[in-house]
Amino acid sequence: MIGFIRGRLVEKKPPLLLVDVAGIGYEIEVPLSTLYELPEAGQEVALKTHLLVREDAHVLFGFASDAERSLFRNLLKISGVGARLALAILSGTSVDGFVRCVEEKDIGTLIRIPGVGKKTAERLIMEMRDRLQGLGHIPGAGRSGSVTSEPADEAFGALVALGYKPAEVTRMIASVDGADMDTKELIRQILKQAAR
Repeated sequence: MIGFIRGRLVEKKPPLLLVDVAGIGYEIEVPLSTLYELPEAGQEVALKTHLLVREDAHVLFGFASDAERSLFRNLLKISGVGARLALAILSGTSVDGFVRCVEEKDIGTLIRIPGVGKKTAERLIMEMRDRLQGLGHIPGAGRSGSVTSEPADEAFGALVALGYKPAEVTRMIASVDGADMDTKELIRQILKQAAR
């Protein structure tokens, strides 16, 4: 198992990162919550990781905090929740937000996450109740945005990765006046408008 990666961030193409570790380029998939924490390309990053071994591929997932990785691992143990959906859940809410949804049985908030229907939300709430103690009382990762030269392009890639259709994402981006927004704020405004 690969427990963490530290190296130079070469490229960000949500949800995929390319990290150079001693001359080897690791492709790492990350949720939006982690993406918000990353520095600009060229700087050093350190990520907690989870290696998923399948018959056809080895996929490395990266997280900004132990709490995010712990939630991801617990989500994978739930029937019907695969890595893509677990990543979408972490992209759609913070660890604290997810814990709050489970504790308050807030199905409405969970079904706003792409890929989470009513039955999945009910299963998440029921099965995660007992697993929450494993997450401890670690606060979710704080989200600090970083201004990029192409926030619309990054937002497009991130929203497509969350399961939205490209044509739908194009319309969603066009409907928000994102001229002075960084990627994080643009995505937040788009998702807020989509939830209405």
